[in-house]
Amino acid sequence: MEHLPVMLAETLQQLAIKKNGIYLDCTFGRGGHSSAILSQLDTSGQLLALDRDKEAVDSEYAQKMREDRRFTLKHSSFSNLGSIVEQAGISGKVDGILLDLGVSSPQLDNPERGFSFLRNGPLDMRMDSTTGMSAAQWLTSVDEKELVKVLFDYGEERFARRIAGAIVAARTQSPITTTKQLAELIADAVPIKERHKHPATRSFQAIRIQINGELEQLKMVLRQSVPILKPEGRLVVISFHSLEDRIVKRFINAESGVKYNPGKLPVKEADIAKGLLKKIGKALKAGATEMTENPRARSAIMRVAERV
Repeated sequence: MEHLPVMLAETLQQLAIKKNGIYLDCTFGRGGHSSAILSQLDTSGQLLALDRDKEAVDSEYAQKMREDRRFTLKHSSFSNLGSIVEQAGISGKVDGILLDLGVSSPQLDNPERGFSFLRNGPLDMRMDSTTGMSAAQWLTSVDEKELVKVLFDYGEERFARRIAGAIVAARTQSPITTTKQLAELIADAVPIKERHKHPATRSFQAIRIQINGELEQLKMVLRQSVPILKPEGRLVVISFHSLEDRIVKRFINAESGVKYNPGKLPVKEADIAKGLLKKIGKALKAGATEMTENPRARSAIMRVAERV
């Protein structure tokens, strides 16, 4: 399946692209957003892109885009954004930062990556397959109480205890090494099935988030984004589930508010420390046409903030 960049028109509009600006695409994927941003820049514009997935960085499309001297692509988690930008000498000079969170279509469609319960493959789930522990390795040793917590907190799975118990019982017989094994195990453990939703959906999401440290990585990059932006620079974040969106919403709200409330003290307004971001509009969702053409867009939520 072709990877369609989610909310592309909205992304370009909300980044408020300046032709000679400096932009960061922290989630390159297959380059859909990056390519569109580059098309809006003149010869003096710059785009720095990151991706923790080595396959994305080494893809044929990425190699072709590297021929453009305005474009730089690095293999890195976006939690390293601050140091990468510092090394590039552009901290405080960036006009826009884009974060398109979650798993890309190529990752889901490749059975070898182990992200999807719809395709049998090794139970990996690592966004960066060159480092860290696979889902199969984690499931061999995780404590049952911790597994319950991960399934409940990250997957909002109401049958977390049943599923965790089934996984722990099954691994005593033989290791759980494939996506099919895990999906069938979860399906058998869940007593009530939701219409139009595979019973393994929430658990696969939870384990993936845990394996990749996705929520902590998101918190880290959001904190690093503020000093990177220049005044009027934009932060655009597209998230795909409530846990991510909650973190983004709270961060923008916290950074947009007054930092110190003097109460009744006679303090001048100029002496009150205020946030460094300004919230831009309300949360945006994909249009009806895009949702029909690209099912991934149905759960997408975009939030935008501007550096003051």
